[in-house]
Amino acid sequence: MDKKIYVVEDNDDIRELVTYLLESEGYGVDSFATVKAFEQQLDKELPTLFLLDVMLPDGNGMNICEKLKGDENSADIPVLLMSAHKDVAFMRKESRADDFIAKPFDIDALVKKVNDLIA
Repeated sequence: MDKKIYVVEDNDDIRELVTYLLESEGYGVDSFATVKAFEQQLDKELPTLFLLDVMLPDGNGMNICEKLKGDENSADIPVLLMSAHKDVAFMRKESRADDFIAKPFDIDALVKKVNDLIA
């Protein structure tokens, strides 16, 4: 089975960069600019990993993470949160995410975190 990643990021440049990087690593990527678009796809298919921005125009990545982790269908799928919020300890404490990366992020660090979560 191909490894599919769902990226939810409202910043076009970051979303396109992350999509390009992950596809170049051999992952299938579906990217979404809004929570609404993401949730429509979620009803159709589940990925291998969720990569979620925390601050979105129509929602919050931490709330999405909580919802995903509370659903038996997606509870075991790793969630990696991205945020410009610098308080990593707070983010880890307040969310059920499997990992967190601060923006701006190092490209190699992002790829390593994704690979580690999916391995």
